[in-house]
Amino acid sequence: MHETKPETVAILVSTYNWPEALEHSVYSIFAQDRLPDEIIIADDGSGSETKTCIERLTKLSTIPIRHVWHEDSGFRLAEIRNKAIQASNADYIIQIDGDIILDPHFISDHLSLVEKDYFLCGSRVWIDQEQSAEILANPPGFKLDKRKFPLSTVLNSFRSAPLARFMADRYKKNKPTALRGCNMSFWKKDLIAVNGYDESIQGWGSEDAELALRLINKGIKKRFLKFAAVAYHLYHKENSKDNLENNEKILAHTRNSGLTWTTKGIQKKEQE
Repeated sequence: MHETKPETVAILVSTYNWPEALEHSVYSIFAQDRLPDEIIIADDGSGSETKTCIERLTKLSTIPIRHVWHEDSGFRLAEIRNKAIQASNADYIIQIDGDIILDPHFISDHLSLVEKDYFLCGSRVWIDQEQSAEILANPPGFKLDKRKFPLSTVLNSFRSAPLARFMADRYKKNKPTALRGCNMSFWKKDLIAVNGYDESIQGWGSEDAELALRLINKGIKKRFLKFAAVAYHLYHKENSKDNLENNEKILAHTRNSGLTWTTKGIQKKEQE
């Protein structure tokens, strides 16, 4: 397999009205052993507290931070991510959510498994309500105490570079939509080639799986990050799934039609 590594990498952080979690998430980016070249915050309509938080983080950061925002008009994650993708100057984009705290090797783990014509997806480690509250009550950079984790969480947080490389093309190989949007990465040119996210997917669910299917239909293969790129997910109540049925219909159409392009993506037109 011919290996090509990106020269520049952005980390795209989606957020909505939870500045306390966002601050911890961004501090975990600052602590990476391979810093990104830029941080793009995809803000789905947060209020002034989030804006103030981002301004404070920008002053502290040695990395350029770009705040991409649109008005709050319901759950429009696909649309704000598209705007953030457009705003990025990097060759490669690693995507997380603003309630994710990263292991210090998270970015370097993604980059270690990057290949031409592949996208990567990983999972996340759930942190329970009690430990999440403890983390948020402490200053950013608070060290996670794995001794307090339940066994399943400890196992999920295990990291091994040789095992990760062995599993990358084997784990969930025949499950193209087995992925988490809070831990994915892509060549920017591949996202542009399929026109990014389908913005007709609104409300919680299916936007990442639908994008993954169009990438796969385009010939971009999926690799899985197992035992690598460990990401800790702060506890929160589940989002409303009111629009999930409609979103799943869009997903099914993409699966059944072999679609590679959405007319409701970054460009609002038919493929040229």
